[in-house]
Amino acid sequence: MSGSGKTTLALGLMAALTKRGFSVAPFKVGPDFIDPGHHARVTGRPSRNLDGWMLTEAYNQRCFANASKETDIAVVEGVMGLFDGYDGGDEAGSTAQIARMLGLRVVLVVDAARMARSAAALVQGFENFDRDLEFAGVIFNNLGSRGHLHHVVAALAGHVRMPCLGGLLKNNRVSIPERHLGLVTEDEYALTGERVTALAKMVESHVDIDGLLDRLEDRPPGPVESCEKAPGTRVKIGVARDRAFCFYYQDNLDLLEKAGAEIVFFSPMGDDGLPPGINGLYLGGGYPELFADLLSGNRNVMEQIGEESRRGMPIYAECGGFMYLCDTLTDLNGSTFPMAGCFPLQAKMSPKLKALGYREICLNSNTILGPRGLVIRGHEFHYSDINGDLGKLNSSFYKVTNVPAGVEAAGGFEIENTLGSYHHLHFGSCPAAARGFVAACDRFARSGAVHASD
Repeated sequence: MSGSGKTTLALGLMAALTKRGFSVAPFKVGPDFIDPGHHARVTGRPSRNLDGWMLTEAYNQRCFANASKETDIAVVEGVMGLFDGYDGGDEAGSTAQIARMLGLRVVLVVDAARMARSAAALVQGFENFDRDLEFAGVIFNNLGSRGHLHHVVAALAGHVRMPCLGGLLKNNRVSIPERHLGLVTEDEYALTGERVTALAKMVESHVDIDGLLDRLEDRPPGPVESCEKAPGTRVKIGVARDRAFCFYYQDNLDLLEKAGAEIVFFSPMGDDGLPPGINGLYLGGGYPELFADLLSGNRNVMEQIGEESRRGMPIYAECGGFMYLCDTLTDLNGSTFPMAGCFPLQAKMSPKLKALGYREICLNSNTILGPRGLVIRGHEFHYSDINGDLGKLNSSFYKVTNVPAGVEAAGGFEIENTLGSYHHLHFGSCPAAARGFVAACDRFARSGAVHASD
């Protein structure tokens, strides 16, 4: 359940299994960028997002099969509560949907703080809500003592079918700090070897891992998809990646590479300039507001981005990357910093959440992501507003088709070949978007225009 400690438990389970010598394939359900970074730190493998609303069943199955085919075990961390997803009406986007879609058994994590016999009623409700869902067991978290666990286990007897696989005492020393968009990223809160060992010991000491493994079943190989890239690398795409910009779906980068791009990472905070020879730019989301002074102080990178935007280089920016391309960024302290200035807009942080939810985007015109009519799915989640001179921009090329009544969803903004919006799009929902962006970069390269180093 949301807030029950499932991320800490998932990381601890990944760490414990890795320490035992298993090769672990990590996954995250839902539109999350932060937890997968911690997964990768613990397992040494990229963590991939599975999502029943943004992605088709076939895509989820291929993604899972491809990423787990050479591993011993897969660990999938859920999202929110087990049955929570797109809305309250159906299971779309939920952990339960993915578990059933992939034939996986569920480990239910329950926050048992201030609870004893009531825990049995809670577990019984989850167990009976969907009889087609298979459970491996339940693990209780935030217990006050070992005696507390005994009371909870006694309450289960005769009322639920799933076994209790263990219980974790409340322990702030192994929790990961949080901020407004979720947990602190792995770039800022590194899970050191000592922390990973502590997580592994915690789970080994308080969870019946052998019992859990005995309750799992070997799955037949899924529909593995070829990972071959397009013949020849056609373009180089600079991808902003540092503490300010770290929100990327691994699949987005893989699909760009598969379409013929070479990914070159760079830091808008610390590098002297853009990578030489690039034909396009991709600026993902993150926390530019927390590093606005460092970003603003690196004028050389911002000036080069502004120059390339005016020259027509394809530049795609999401959320935090979009804010970075505005004229200014105002943080929560009221301090305003100059940014790259591609868009004549001002980004301003707010203490209140401005938008949260799944979004479906239909292109109303031809863009660097593809032709008119292309439909791409993604997610919107931000605490900032945008203001400025909208008359100089094309702001009608995104049509958001699934906004609930009473909710105002942000659109997109386009100037030259620079496209920015608050939407985090998953290219797996429409691989043609990745191909479209690579094609736009290829056209720019064929025009003889590339970024040259100073």
